[in-house]
Amino acid sequence: MSERLRIIHCLRAPVGGLFRHVLDLSGAQAERGHDVGYVIDSTVADAQTEERLAKIAGHLRLGITRVPMGRLPGPRDLKTAWAICDAVRAMHADVLHGHGAKGGAFARLAARDLRRAGAHVATFYTPHGGSLHYSPTSPQGFVYTLIEKLLARYTDGLIFESDFIRRVYDRRIGALRVPRRVIPNALQPGDFTPHRPDRDAADFLFIGELRQLKGVDVLLQALARIAAVQPVRAVIVGAGPDAERFKGLASKLRLGELATFPGPMPAQKAFALGRCLVVPSRAESMPYVVLEAAAAQVPLIATSVGGIPEIVNGSDTPLIAPADVDALADAMRAFLNAPEDAKQRAERLKALVAERFTVARAADEVLAFYADRLGR
Repeated sequence: MSERLRIIHCLRAPVGGLFRHVLDLSGAQAERGHDVGYVIDSTVADAQTEERLAKIAGHLRLGITRVPMGRLPGPRDLKTAWAICDAVRAMHADVLHGHGAKGGAFARLAARDLRRAGAHVATFYTPHGGSLHYSPTSPQGFVYTLIEKLLARYTDGLIFESDFIRRVYDRRIGALRVPRRVIPNALQPGDFTPHRPDRDAADFLFIGELRQLKGVDVLLQALARIAAVQPVRAVIVGAGPDAERFKGLASKLRLGELATFPGPMPAQKAFALGRCLVVPSRAESMPYVVLEAAAAQVPLIATSVGGIPEIVNGSDTPLIAPADVDALADAMRAFLNAPEDAKQRAERLKALVAERFTVARAADEVLAFYADRLGR
């Protein structure tokens, strides 16, 4: 679209795939001449996050506003919502785009109050799967579902990063009258750097948050079964709430140096540490690590969850059932026995994602949706 917009992206923690999504989208919007800014949590930061924020800051004409955002719903959220509303009012935003449960909630609450005061602002929400992973019968799931249903009335447009998340949202929340688009996560040209494993690279590599949902325990059990009969090594890259639990499990399984935990690092750097990426997740949305691995032509073993089937659709990349140690061990043995076959499948998957998942295409589709809902 040709008209310049003032766009605010609201998110809680500037980390992980959600932040990568926002960085790519906002960068492309700024390149197209729009005024862009962030509203993020002031209590979550690390060296890698600050480095990424510093790189994008020059493109953010509306700057970076930091306010404290709690991870779980609570009374303090009202104070945070008022602070965000005041900040956005001063920026004269045309678009408030919330990402994730907390970012989406604050964006829509701020837009509600701004419209009551006469402002013309459109609000968009991109669920990234977090709150939708909770069972609707659990206490947390019940609360999140109720909040999402209440906030749907203040939503001008829903943008889903996968058709899987759209289906989950429709089943759990409904809100079928809210206009929506499925616009998948996408890749930058630099993501298509060929995979070159280090000379001493491990056989298998995991990259992600170290928590139960990601299936690291399944990977460790499969690794132990293989190690009992043949040499094998794995590197577990990441950090998270279950890190010590997984290290304890590796010790209990007597893996020793066969499973190492070097901590978090960017995927492009981590890819060199392994010859095959394993994504043993129990649940996912549209994981960037799978897209990035496909772009880098990294051999892949992944579970058939979330949006992963949408990424490999049309290719001959096989997927396995989640939480199945036997299936994962079999897939890992297949790679060890025929690595060249896996490399050829990775080459074909790379060609496929290069056609379908580009940031330029995604940014154009999002901006067109903005314009449609703004009536411009």
